[in-house]
Amino acid sequence: MKIVITGGAGFLGCKLSEALLAKGGSPEIICIDQSEPAKPVPGVTYVPGDICEPGAFDRLIADDTLSIFHLAAVVSSQAEDDFDLGMRVNLDATRALLERCRRLPDPPRFIFASSVAVFGVAPPIVDDETPARPLNSYGVEKVIGEHLVGEYARRGFIDGRCFRLPTIVIRPGAPNKAASSFASSILREPLQGQPTVCPVAEDLAIWVQSPRAVIANIIHGHDLPTDAWEDGLRVLNLPGITVTVAQMLAGLERAGGDAGLVSWRRDAATEAIVGSWPKGMITTRAAKLGFEADENIDAIIGVFLEDELGNPVNKPKG
Repeated sequence: MKIVITGGAGFLGCKLSEALLAKGGSPEIICIDQSEPAKPVPGVTYVPGDICEPGAFDRLIADDTLSIFHLAAVVSSQAEDDFDLGMRVNLDATRALLERCRRLPDPPRFIFASSVAVFGVAPPIVDDETPARPLNSYGVEKVIGEHLVGEYARRGFIDGRCFRLPTIVIRPGAPNKAASSFASSILREPLQGQPTVCPVAEDLAIWVQSPRAVIANIIHGHDLPTDAWEDGLRVLNLPGITVTVAQMLAGLERAGGDAGLVSWRRDAATEAIVGSWPKGMITTRAAKLGFEADENIDAIIGVFLEDELGNPVNKPKG
């Protein structure tokens, strides 16, 4: 089975590759990215390529491709700062990829990584019926992507599934240009004895999920049979947990980290973007389909300690 992952050299793409290989079945995984992976996954083919280049997907995606995970994106703050770049990567390249899928001999299963950023004008707690009305470029681009995937699925060109990912905590590596990057930094750096800066208030609440849970849910959603999805409903809010910055720092202390390494420098732009996102979700449809969330912030921190620091015995205190 040939599988393509766009943005496959990033941390989420690499974890997805590892999990797909661990399932067995000898998949052939092709990861497309402009960058080299920090730690290449054995058994995965990495293909350098600019997905915005005209005709790129004709060269990068073979006719026998059966599944595509579209993870490549310009993240929230970067898309807000550079309108043209965000539109090229998040919108134009998505359309080009869907057009390549349209020309494949067999309609592929197409997974689109969307985001809670699609919600802006919304109540603090949203449900499956809450309309997506984003307040930033990234959210707008993701909403348009969802509609494109839905239309190409309706026409039978793909078997499309769109998953609105919670903020992923804790991301390994260095901070990126996502507005929510601080949510990982205020845990990741202190857990490794390093200082960091928090740009938002302690009472700001966000909807989060661990990388391990996100990957499990993406694969679960991919593997569901086509008839598990209601006609016309190919967009799903993924489950997560609501946690405030203060609760995250309390979890940090229970895990043995030093919250004193976190200093505060409020940033209005970051607060405006992240503050427009839902504080929580009622994910009834996802629960019925078998998607799962992390238990609590302590469990999420534990995933980082085990998967990234190799410390499964360092359990939260108390």
